[in-house]
Amino acid sequence: MNPGTNTAAVEKNRSVAWPGSARKRRLGWLWLPLVVCLLFLYVPIATVVAMSFNGGNSALHFQSFSLRWYPAFFRDADMVRALLSSLTVALSAAAFSTVVGTLLAVGLVRYARSTFLDSLAMGPAIMPDIVLAIGLLAFFTLGGIPLGLTTITIAHAAFGVAFVVAVVRARLVQLDRSLEEASEDLGAGRSATFLRVTLPTIAPAVLAGALLSFTLSLDEFVIAFFTNGPTTTTLPIAIYSRVRFGITPEINALAAMLLVLTIASVIIGALAIRRTEKE
Repeated sequence: MNPGTNTAAVEKNRSVAWPGSARKRRLGWLWLPLVVCLLFLYVPIATVVAMSFNGGNSALHFQSFSLRWYPAFFRDADMVRALLSSLTVALSAAAFSTVVGTLLAVGLVRYARSTFLDSLAMGPAIMPDIVLAIGLLAFFTLGGIPLGLTTITIAHAAFGVAFVVAVVRARLVQLDRSLEEASEDLGAGRSATFLRVTLPTIAPAVLAGALLSFTLSLDEFVIAFFTNGPTTTTLPIAIYSRVRFGITPEINALAAMLLVLTIASVIIGALAIRRTEKE
């Protein structure tokens, strides 16, 4: 037996037996910046969650373990109202952005290929938030539209469409056009082809765009601050008003609950995507 072949077989068996060590050897020194980056991202989040169980009144100094701030949040009528307003805006904006963004992506990829139109559709995502906020405020003021949750929803949907277009368009470009052509050759119209062939194929991208739009709307501050009315407020604005005068672990408890909501949404989305890919 050739010694070189025997050595290669041994290395292959080691890689199968210890995939983690083989992966570590391939990355080499790149493990160090990877670990530093992960710590930089997740240690602050873990700190916020840990401080939500603080029994004291300080959000920065841990005194004792307690769950008191979780029920305290739900007794705070202003914060609960702001949370419900943000969820309403985020769900409405995400629904509108998903429908319009998906149809726009299909039109740009299948029927109107144009670099100019692509750039125009992606403009709200590239434009600075402060510029978009001032422009939307001027538009609502000139149009005589009263500021409130409706204007915030319209504003969030305006930039959410761009992110949905980006995600869905990337999936459509990779989609085999022959599947749609075969459907049309068999007598299906464009609408039937889209609903029965195109949409099920791009469903994971549509779901990803919807989750992205929902998340961006939920924690968006600048545009909501400019397009908000005097009698309504969203969660980021309410938190900002509390931070100026000092915060309590109640805000940490809210952050922990939002983190759980985000993780649950990601898991549900991943399971839905996996189920769609299997089908």
